Amino acid sequence: MIAVIFIAFVLVACSLALLLSYELRAKVLSGFQALIPNSKKQLSSVKSLAQQFNHAAAAEQTQTHWHIQQWWILIAGFFLFSSIILFAFTRPISATKIEADYLREVDPQVYALLEGEMLSPPPEVEEALVEAAVVEAMQLENQWAAVPADQHSYDPAVEDLHAHSHVNPSIVSADRKWHKMNPRYKQRLLMVFKIMKERHGYELVLLEGYRSPERQNSLSKNKNTTRARGYQSYHQFGLAADVAFKRNGKVVISERDPWAMRGYELYGEVAESVGLTWGGRWKSIKDYGHTEYRMPGLKKTREMAEKLTAEGQLMANALD
Repeated sequence: MIAVIFIAFVLVACSLALLLSYELRAKVLSGFQALIPNSKKQLSSVKSLAQQFNHAAAAEQTQTHWHIQQWWILIAGFFLFSSIILFAFTRPISATKIEADYLREVDPQVYALLEGEMLSPPPEVEEALVEAAVVEAMQLENQWAAVPADQHSYDPAVEDLHAHSHVNPSIVSADRKWHKMNPRYKQRLLMVFKIMKERHGYELVLLEGYRSPERQNSLSKNKNTTRARGYQSYHQFGLAADVAFKRNGKVVISERDPWAMRGYELYGEVAESVGLTWGGRWKSIKDYGHTEYRMPGLKKTREMAEKLTAEGQLMANALD
């Protein structure tokens, strides 16, 4: 693009110079007139040289025209070298390569876990599916509340389920853009997605990744949802996410569903195996679909949040 702009600028500048200067136009015209009489002679010389080059390529001319054959070798080498240079400077650079180089430098641990393979995020889940999942989760919660406490059946292998539902209707409009998450966390989470699918048969979907400080402050008003305010949560740094499951084309959120609850347990185990912190381990508010990457040395400031989320955005812009 820069080369095209430069060439266009030169052409416009030359055109304006010819239009504005009579002397320049006269010199250009006289130059062309002087060139025409010699063009036939020059064309004949070029034709003769081409015939010599063609004749020199014959096998029987190896001894007599060796010096011309050296030119053939030089020309072939020039074109080969030019093609290599052209390929090196024009080949497309994928976002995965840029992300791989970035992780190799800033996070060798996850780069080693991935063995150099950069995982691509799945398509964003449809908002209508999330909305339907929220409705179903609220219905399950109401059914649970209607059953007397002494009739509740608990899985002894699972800690007592929290008394308050974590399903928040506002999750429907939450941000599910993968590029807003920092690559340090995103690649770990994608690895978890892959393991859960291949090893356990659970398909995961992203419910919320990046969360603005304004939304965080709004959610913190409900102490059963979160107690972290803006820039206190890893969501603002692109280092946390909330997930759910997809079964038979539908999103399943509620841990009241035994299949989903088992999925959350497996999700926590896999997430912890790749260095993530799982919200299901928390004592105060258990958040089974939440994981976060507690980056060493992280300072929870506005500037750091903007820096880390911008790194993910730069990776996405590399494809544009």
